[in-house]
Amino acid sequence: MFVTTVGRADKETAMLAKRVAEELKIPYIARKKRSVRDIQCDNGEEDCLVYGKNRMELYRCNEKEPFFFHPNLAMIRIKRIIRGENDPFLFAGEITAGSSVLDCTLGLGSDAIVASYAVGALGRIVATEGNRYLALLVEHGLKTWSDAEEKMMEAMRRIEVIHGDHYDMLKTMPDNHFDVVYFDPMFEETISESNGIKGLTHFAEGKGLSFELMEQAKRVARKRVVLKDHFRSSRFEEFGFEVQKRKTSKFHFGYISVSDQE
Repeated sequence: MFVTTVGRADKETAMLAKRVAEELKIPYIARKKRSVRDIQCDNGEEDCLVYGKNRMELYRCNEKEPFFFHPNLAMIRIKRIIRGENDPFLFAGEITAGSSVLDCTLGLGSDAIVASYAVGALGRIVATEGNRYLALLVEHGLKTWSDAEEKMMEAMRRIEVIHGDHYDMLKTMPDNHFDVVYFDPMFEETISESNGIKGLTHFAEGKGLSFELMEQAKRVARKRVVLKDHFRSSRFEEFGFEVQKRKTSKFHFGYISVSDQE
């Protein structure tokens, strides 16, 4: 992986890109009016992070289209919430104003944004991401996105993004530290219609679930542990999740009520 800038970068953008490269401890390569593909060909066919003040992009080598942050799905879901419709994620976690949520698999950040909007200023959303490049890109997008209503942008800004392994983090947390602990791992079975995650699959951490991880999640959660997975996933039954089945959806949400087990 290396860092370069957008095509017409000013001196400030180049300086910020160099700073990002230093923080990530990876090379910075000046753009010099070259295409990203040409730079990749000249530098060992590596993946590339393209820095711009308003947008960052991740280019996988040999892929024409970059991966970048966009809150489109979250915006659609929030508009539905405003119209009075239920969101299945919020319903599964019983997430309401003032709730605290640990999102262990940030990914594109859609669920974290919806949760942040629902919990409001009195709540708290912490999201972990194992891939440092993806964590940086999404955190940058959450902080800089401006094409949305004020309340949604406020929700995006409130999300605390942490790069790290969620199992290691859970082990260090006190009991009952969050109302909800949430997992959205890579599905065991691919959903072919899901174009939005094609770029994500290369950069996201592919770790699965384990009984040790679930025990830590149940210890840290005050109310519920929530799982999003393919509707045919065996993990719901394996780890004891109550499944919210939706006839028209390729994925379901499941939950474990921690308070019921005490």
